[in-house]
Amino acid sequence: SLWQEASAFASNAHARQTRNDGTPYVSHCFRVAMTVDIIFGFDNSEVLAAALLHDTIEDCDVDYDEILEEFGRNVANYVAAMTKDMRLEEEERETKYDMQLADGPWQGRLIKLADVFDNLTDTLPKKRKKFMEKVDRILFLTENDEQLQDAREQLRGLMHEMTSC
Repeated sequence: SLWQEASAFASNAHARQTRNDGTPYVSHCFRVAMTVDIIFGFDNSEVLAAALLHDTIEDCDVDYDEILEEFGRNVANYVAAMTKDMRLEEEERETKYDMQLADGPWQGRLIKLADVFDNLTDTLPKKRKKFMEKVDRILFLTENDEQLQDAREQLRGLMHEMTSC
């Protein structure tokens, strides 16, 4: 199935990458896809494939055309919506990224909610305050997405839980 092909593709693309805690980077991609499915309740195969692939263009030697050819236009567009232009200075990059997410398909914002959800669970307590700015940004970008209100509430609940610790 599509998500199985995407999981193999993501595993290969992120093969030599690790997270800050030393775990294989691809574990983050799997957790994002599981968050989309299990926590947020979206089981669409294209969305799950894009969740698995969400960092491949930005962090690996993969481009949009490769995702398009392997997984189709919808998946490629969802992944592209999640891809920052790392050639830009940080402030400009983040501003353009927010505009790109806002203008892109809601499925990209859904995956971003799951990405932020996973990163928040993985953030050390001393870095949480700074990370909360990213959480606030995606919550702002998704406030008018009716189909994402439950996912937003899940993220808000996690925020509350993390800040009350």
